[in-house]
Amino acid sequence: MSKAKTLKDKQRKIRVTFPDCLGLRVHRSISWLTRAEKEAADLDVCFILLWISFNSAYASDIEESDANERASFKKFFSTLIKLDNKHRVYDAVWTRFSQEIRILLDNKYIFGPFWSHQNGLPGYERWEDRLEASKKSASQAMKSFDTPTLLAVVFDRLYVLRNQIIHGGSTWNSSVNRRQVQDGVSVLSWLLPIFIDIMMDNPKQDWGKPFYPVVEPGS
Repeated sequence: MSKAKTLKDKQRKIRVTFPDCLGLRVHRSISWLTRAEKEAADLDVCFILLWISFNSAYASDIEESDANERASFKKFFSTLIKLDNKHRVYDAVWTRFSQEIRILLDNKYIFGPFWSHQNGLPGYERWEDRLEASKKSASQAMKSFDTPTLLAVVFDRLYVLRNQIIHGGSTWNSSVNRRQVQDGVSVLSWLLPIFIDIMMDNPKQDWGKPFYPVVEPGS
């Protein structure tokens, strides 16, 4: 059985206990995860669908700056990990995907300042120093098993990859960025079902109001 199907079956059984905001987040997130599972052969499309599912689960403000987006990532991850009494996120990060995460963190092509420098923006001449500082921060998080910080850094990289694809900055099915897309799909497809499941197990937690609530016709 697919992970999305398992989540949907559980959601149907317990959704009466969900507040409206959580119910909407979970419903939308599972719907996009379900669609993503049907695109396993097309990594670019699968990655986009998985990212939409992730956005459905956590996002509350579409006008956030990149800095605020990073802060939102870390807040969301900190909440999840605090509630993860089975340590599923921890196990995925430190056991299942440790190698993929290291490769993603080393990849300059999904590091925002690298592209800012390539585009001639002032203040990014020393992008390599910024990359090393970011890797050092991630390394420190690894040494201290600081899962929220490490996840925030990883998703910052995936956010750059998301921007590349969504904004037409890459070619479909290009061999140039296959490894980061492949690893991105692997990490997201494994972690997202865990995130959604933890949210469903904690309906009393304030997960925030979705930016686009359901509005009845004529309202």
